[in-house]
Amino acid sequence: MIRVLLADDQALVRAGFRMILKTESEIEVVGEAGDGAEAVALAREVAPDVVLMDVRMPVMDGIEATRQIVGGDDTPRVLVLTTFDLDEYVYQALRAGASGFLLKDAPENQLIAGIRIVASGGSLFAPAVTRRLIERFAGSRPVAQPPALSELTPRELEVLGLIARGLSNAEIAATLVVSEHTVKTHVAHILQKLDLRDRVQAVVLAYEAGVVRPGASSG
Repeated sequence: MIRVLLADDQALVRAGFRMILKTESEIEVVGEAGDGAEAVALAREVAPDVVLMDVRMPVMDGIEATRQIVGGDDTPRVLVLTTFDLDEYVYQALRAGASGFLLKDAPENQLIAGIRIVASGGSLFAPAVTRRLIERFAGSRPVAQPPALSELTPRELEVLGLIARGLSNAEIAATLVVSEHTVKTHVAHILQKLDLRDRVQAVVLAYEAGVVRPGASSG
């Protein structure tokens, strides 16, 4: 059973998501929050697997709520809900540790599939949209390279760059002429060395640190 917490300041939006998820036998809505502070408190109380998080909420916005919810070990995954795909708030939420984002008007099957992907430890990583989003907002704000980047091997840096361009493990394996298992090992080492939660955070860091430049070819 996948336990889901709904966080949105509009009761009608929460009701809509609840109705959709009610039809799925393996998904259970375990709580609803009308603002970020309530979402943080409920996440600690009901221990959901996934939080569907709106970013624009009173009291505490979804960005700070995301940061607080994913700050520890064995914490829920956060799936950001947004009205616009190219949005500074979404970028900040991904940077804060969200595992991906969905448009609020996404088809029901996309919502359900996204919850399953995130609950299983994956990232909802739509390469084209996420890449455009990060190019738009990260490219204008150079950030000092984290010292941990120097711990990456040349091959790991290469893999990080390919992740940032939106390539899957299979595509990276084909590009580098190595096995997919080898790529998975490189990705695991990259996340561990850089203390990152998932591929989305790796992409954000790669653009901010200049490992990949905005406008770089996707393949």
